[in-house]
Amino acid sequence: MRGYRRKTMKRGSLNRLSLYPVHIKAAYGGNMILSELLRDIEYKVICGETENIDITGVVYDSRKASEGCLFVCISGANSDGHDFASEVVLNGARVLITEKDVVVPENAGITIIRVNDSRYALAYISAAWFGHPADKLKIIGVTGTKGKTTTTYLTRSILEEAGHKVGLIGTIETVIDERHIPSKNTTPESFILQETFREMADSGIDTVVMEVSSQALMMHRTAGFTFDVGVFTNIEPDHIGPNEHKDFEDYLHCKGLLFKQCKMGIVNGDDEHLKELLKDHTSEITTFGLKITNSLGEKNDLRALNEELIKVPGELGVRFDIEGKYDLKGVEVGTPGDFSVYNALCATAVTLHFGVSADNIRTALKKTRVKGRIEAVPVSDKFSLIIDYAHNAMALESLLKSLRKYEPGRLVCVFGCGGNRDKNRRYEMGEVSGRLSDFTIITSDNPRFEEPADIINDIETGIKKTDGKYIKITDRKEAIAYAIKNGKPGDLIILAGKGHEDYQEIRGVKHPMDERVLIDEILERTDRE
Repeated sequence: MRGYRRKTMKRGSLNRLSLYPVHIKAAYGGNMILSELLRDIEYKVICGETENIDITGVVYDSRKASEGCLFVCISGANSDGHDFASEVVLNGARVLITEKDVVVPENAGITIIRVNDSRYALAYISAAWFGHPADKLKIIGVTGTKGKTTTTYLTRSILEEAGHKVGLIGTIETVIDERHIPSKNTTPESFILQETFREMADSGIDTVVMEVSSQALMMHRTAGFTFDVGVFTNIEPDHIGPNEHKDFEDYLHCKGLLFKQCKMGIVNGDDEHLKELLKDHTSEITTFGLKITNSLGEKNDLRALNEELIKVPGELGVRFDIEGKYDLKGVEVGTPGDFSVYNALCATAVTLHFGVSADNIRTALKKTRVKGRIEAVPVSDKFSLIIDYAHNAMALESLLKSLRKYEPGRLVCVFGCGGNRDKNRRYEMGEVSGRLSDFTIITSDNPRFEEPADIINDIETGIKKTDGKYIKITDRKEAIAYAIKNGKPGDLIILAGKGHEDYQEIRGVKHPMDERVLIDEILERTDRE
C-alpha cells in the first residue's frame, strides 16, 4: 500500500494558465486526467494507477455511473455509496474514491483511492473538474439562523443597482441571468455548486451572493474555494437533532467554519455568541449592529440609529440612519422590525466593500421585496395580511413582537408545524403565539409522515400554557379562509411557516400548495357567495 501523498504544486498564475484548457474541456463535458483531479487532496492509492487515466465524468449518485467515470463513495444519512461500489464498477466506473474498504469484482482493473473524508474530496475534485470557476468570481457567503435569504436578496439588489452582474444561490432559488431555478437545498452539494459557479462565470456574472447553511459547512459542500466575503447574521439554537447537529455548540462551531474560509468577515456585532463563533478565525472582520459597543467590547463599525416606523396602506416599513465608518441618512426598508434593520445594515456593510454609492444603497433597499419574507398580500382595504417563513419559536416571536409595534387592531396568527421534526418546536411555537397573538388559528404545515391532528394537538398543548384564544382548523386553505372572512378593521393577519414554499408534503409526496394561490381562490369564492 502506498502512503498518503499530495501534489504540492500551487495554483499560481503560470501553472493555472497551462492547466486551464484541460479544465475548460472538462467543464463542457470532455475528459480530464485523474492526477489533475486529485492534485489538491491527500490520498492513498489502494490499487491501480493515477497517471494518464482519462476520466469521463465525476459521479456521486450510483444510478448515474457510466463508462469511464470517477465515482465518489459518500456515506449518507440514509444510504452509503460504498455499498454500491461493485454495482458502479459493473456499470463502467474506472475510479473509486473511498473512505473505507469496498467490495468490487475480481480483476476489475480499476483504481481505488482512499481519502479521510470523501465529501471533502468531492468538493476539491468538483472544483478541478469545472476549472476552478470560483477564481473568476467574487463570492459572498451568508450564514446565520435568521435573515440569510433576505440579506442575500438585499445584497444582490444593491450590487446590481451599482452595475454588477450578480448570481444568487439560496433557500428559495438559484438565479443565473434571467433563469430562476427552484432550490432543493439552501446550499447545494459541492458538485452542483461548482457546476453552478461554472455556468455563472461563463454567462459573464462577476459576483455571487449565496446562503451557506451550517449543514453545508459541516459536510464540506463549500470546500475547494475561498469566499471573498463571509457574512454572519445571528445565531440561536436550531437544526439540532439526530440528522443535523448534536447540540448548539456543534451548530455554532459549524457556522464559525465560514470565517476560516473567507478573506473578509462581516458579522453581527450585537450577537452574544460572536466571540465563540469567531474563535480561531482567519479573516479581517467588520462589525455591524444597533448598539454602539459590540459583544467583543469594541465599537461596531456600522451602526443603525434613529429608527422610525413607516405605516402606510398596504405597507409596513422602517426608516433609519447609519453611522460609523460610513454615514448614511434616511435609509428606508419596506418591511418592518429590528430584524429588517439588521438585514439592511448587514447588506450595506457587505456592499460598501464593493464601492457602491449612497444612492445605490437607498434605492435598492427601498424597492427590494423577498417572496415569503414578511410578504404583504393585498386582500382588503380594512385589514392587512402578511406571509412569512417563520417556522420556529425564535423566528415567530421576533416577527410578532416587531409587528406589535405597529399597533394593529388584532394580531391574528395562522400556523402549523412540520411533521417528523423535534416536538419541542410545536410546544414552543404554540406558547409564543398564545402569548403574543390576539388570536391563533392552528392548522397544518408539512405533516410529512405524521397525522396532522397529532401535530395540531401538540401545538395546542403549548398554547394552553397561555391565556391566548385559538381555534383548530386542519385544512390550511380553510384556516386561511376563516382568517380572511373574520378579519376586522385594523387587523394584521400573519400566515407563518410556509413562506416561499409552494407545496405541502404529505406521506412523502409534495402536493402543490401556494398560499398566494389559495388566497386568490378564497377571494374568488367569496366574491361568488
